[in-house]
Amino acid sequence: MRRALLSALLACLSMCAQAAVTNIDVGTPLPRFNLLKPGTHHYLRYFRTTDGANIPLDIWAREVRFEQREGRQQMHIVQRWDGAMASPTSPGSVKRLDSWFETATFRPLSHVRITERDGKKLVEGVVFSKEGVSGMPELADNALKTLAIASGEPTFNFETDIEFLQALPLAAGYEASINFYHAGGPAPKRYQFKVSGSETIAGPAGQVDCWVVTTDYGTPGAEAKFWFAKGTQLMLRQESAPRDGKVLVKTLID
Repeated sequence: MRRALLSALLACLSMCAQAAVTNIDVGTPLPRFNLLKPGTHHYLRYFRTTDGANIPLDIWAREVRFEQREGRQQMHIVQRWDGAMASPTSPGSVKRLDSWFETATFRPLSHVRITERDGKKLVEGVVFSKEGVSGMPELADNALKTLAIASGEPTFNFETDIEFLQALPLAAGYEASINFYHAGGPAPKRYQFKVSGSETIAGPAGQVDCWVVTTDYGTPGAEAKFWFAKGTQLMLRQESAPRDGKVLVKTLID
């Protein structure tokens, strides 16, 4: 009887431990930061409609670098979106992101986003600090020059969430609370990301066993799903919740 009670108690404690949400705080080393390797990966982004059509949106390149800057090694993530051409004579949109971070902790330092569409160019740049996020006054034509976002706690850069999630200790039942901020958007807030299961899906080189991570971005019904390879924790695929009859899909090409 006592053994049965002890076993039940241990099982309960195990379940409670798995159900606990881990707060990820800025400045704390990430458990699997070593999985982030220098290199570039390309994703195809497209819309999938309810009638089975696939509408190409753009090719998305994400590059991780480790470089010496300001006397120490920092992580540098560079992204580029090349939009589909509207016609042979009409170039597609281009968006470029340039982001710097403290190594091991993923603490964001600066972030610049440049968008070119229909002959117009939009420049947006911010710096991160313990107090919040502010515009970069020295950046030419910065539309966010006067930005000043106060935060009760330091925040991570939402536009590098894919690499950030890759550095977490993904496992069955794992759930994390992460304070994210998207430059130019509303104030930072915490979002919940949970390992909801595992699936085997097709990757560029064959079938891959993946962790399935879900989040609703704080809006019930707006759930997104991510598939991360269990070995490298590289993201293979992401799907948004259906909206206006379309699902946004991001899938790894190489």
